[in-house]
Amino acid sequence: MNVLLSIKPEFALKIFDGSKKYEYRRIIFKRDNIARIIVYASAPISEVIGEFEVEEILHNEPRKLWTKTKDYAGISKEKFFDYFFNTTKAYAIKIKNSKTYDAPLSLDKLGISYPPQSFRYLNSLHNPSFEY
Repeated sequence: MNVLLSIKPEFALKIFDGSKKYEYRRIIFKRDNIARIIVYASAPISEVIGEFEVEEILHNEPRKLWTKTKDYAGISKEKFFDYFFNTTKAYAIKIKNSKTYDAPLSLDKLGISYPPQSFRYLNSLHNPSFEY
């Protein structure tokens, strides 16, 4: 199963230059068979720019997660703790085998009319089938 994930451009670009090896989330997928993340870079890019494999999904309280992942966070300590402010559980998707697309894809080409606020399940990249 694949997931279309909305990521701010500054962080999406760091995934593909290799400086960010963890994507942080307050809420994670309910399914445990997620193999690949399709990256939608939000505005102002507003396109699907690449993908990566999920090596593992870590979870812990924010302070412990930061200690474990900070060397490849691709985000400042201040932004990390601002993002996880007032939460007791934090998730980090460990990134493996990231690749950018030769040509970015519009959501229309995937049959999607609007970007996911957080994420959306896809059965395949070329024939998306959403499940809520």
